[in-house]
Amino acid sequence: MNLTKHIPNLITCLNLLAGMVGIHYVMVNGAVYGFYFILAAAIFDFFDGFAARMLGVHSEIGKQLDSLADLVTFGVLPSFIVFMLIQSSEGPAYLPYIGFLIGIQSALRLAKFNIDERQTDRFIGLPTPANALFFSTLPLMGQEMGILAGIWNNPWVLSALTLIFSYLLTAELPLLALKFKHFGWNQNESRYLMLLISLAGIIIWGWAGIPIAVVSYIFLSLISNRLEKNEGET
Repeated sequence: MNLTKHIPNLITCLNLLAGMVGIHYVMVNGAVYGFYFILAAAIFDFFDGFAARMLGVHSEIGKQLDSLADLVTFGVLPSFIVFMLIQSSEGPAYLPYIGFLIGIQSALRLAKFNIDERQTDRFIGLPTPANALFFSTLPLMGQEMGILAGIWNNPWVLSALTLIFSYLLTAELPLLALKFKHFGWNQNESRYLMLLISLAGIIIWGWAGIPIAVVSYIFLSLISNRLEKNEGET
């Protein structure tokens, strides 16, 4: 029996486990440390694909299992994080449920990704891990940048961000993928700028710099799309 073929799926199950434990932790203890479970899940999500490539054991069940695990960790868990954030602020009793829109849109995003053959060098729509990291680090951003704490504690701001980012998950919007055909500056300018901004934000603010990294990723992708469109028209 070839046990190596099960290693990627085992790592994917650790991703799923991080998501389930994270949901329980957030519901019991609040949203502040939900980020660490999403970070652990993101690490497992990277290594399951890495292990599958290294071992040459790609399978259809592995692909489907990966999407199901991602739905829990990067869709359902951030939904509960947003739910708890809005619930802890002063707003209407019905408002926290808007957070569940993230889970619904994440399911649609992952389903589209599985059948969309265009997403080779670019993503179409915001990747679910980026969305999950954005919302899970908002509490940390409020702690590190005291001047912003009042903004992130506002239920209407959180609701507006939820609507915007839920739309971005399934928007027909090409976004950069960190897939380098070569490592030269030419044609990789936006990717290198995104990495530099992300690194600078994390160095200055720690994990609280991640929302800045995600927002810069979106804007740099939009700029890159516009520049490529202009080049194609000339």
